[in-house]
Amino acid sequence: MFLVINGPNLNMLGIREREVYGNKTYKDLVKYIKECAKELGAKVKILQSNYEGQIVEWIQKAYGRIDGIIINPAAYTHTSVAILDALKAAHIKTVEVHLSDINQREEFRKFSYASLYAEKTIMGKGFEGYKEALEYLMENYYER
Repeated sequence: MFLVINGPNLNMLGIREREVYGNKTYKDLVKYIKECAKELGAKVKILQSNYEGQIVEWIQKAYGRIDGIIINPAAYTHTSVAILDALKAAHIKTVEVHLSDINQREEFRKFSYASLYAEKTIMGKGFEGYKEALEYLMENYYER
């Protein structure tokens, strides 16, 4: 099973910065991920939180129970050593996903703490990035 973790403000998709994120909602994203998982034969648990500590706890609780993590840390990408440390401690195969290309945005968004642990970072592909992350984990690490 794969754990998909979405960080702060992703619950506001379709409302916030439409020029960056488009008009699709978080509900649309969840539906898309579930459809992709079904197509690939993967099981997923999808979570979203605006709270750093909650995200850290989900990662810690995944230890020994989850085959891989797909994480979009959102704003915590650029600030959270705590999430990085949780990923390192849980030692679970991880793919980082961003809807937008963080390298094409403001200067402060160009560094990702999560990328220091994640095996792969996918950015700028919108919802499709989640499918690519699922495919990567299925091809490389899924224990059936």
